[in-house]
Amino acid sequence: MPRNIEIKARVESLPALRARAAALATEPPKEIAQDDTFFCCDTGRLKLRAFASGTGELIFYRRADDAGPKESFYVLSRTSDPDGLREALTLAYGQRGRVIKQRTLIMIGRTRVHLDRVQDLGDFMELEVVLADGETTDAGLGEAKALMAKLEVRESQLVEGAYLDLLTVKAS
Repeated sequence: MPRNIEIKARVESLPALRARAAALATEPPKEIAQDDTFFCCDTGRLKLRAFASGTGELIFYRRADDAGPKESFYVLSRTSDPDGLREALTLAYGQRGRVIKQRTLIMIGRTRVHLDRVQDLGDFMELEVVLADGETTDAGLGEAKALMAKLEVRESQLVEGAYLDLLTVKAS
């Protein structure tokens, strides 16, 4: 099962962070509109990500909800019918909620840097250091922490959980 090391942080200025990340980028940035529907799932998180192109990805993942770098296990399956799949999964499992965001993806080596403007929540950054098969989590943790320092992301900015969790807390 693919793995990565992830962090999520609140961002004070997306343009400033984008400039720092772009200076380190190994590929041009990509703008991606995403509509994530989360489904009830007792063994992790199950979400359907729909794109403006009419395609999507079903993603199952498991990770701790701690602040700071953490290991995530995931499985991804692409679909050409996200609306039909959303309907089937909603009927089968029920929806937990939706997260709509505009994402800028910046690749820095093997690390995906996501600069996210999340509807009704604000601005965030996610780092995902993709681990090779058999690679220890310590290597990815070190890389994530070093990149946090280069991007000037402080420990105090780190958040726990998923965007859906933050939206749920905000709504209550």
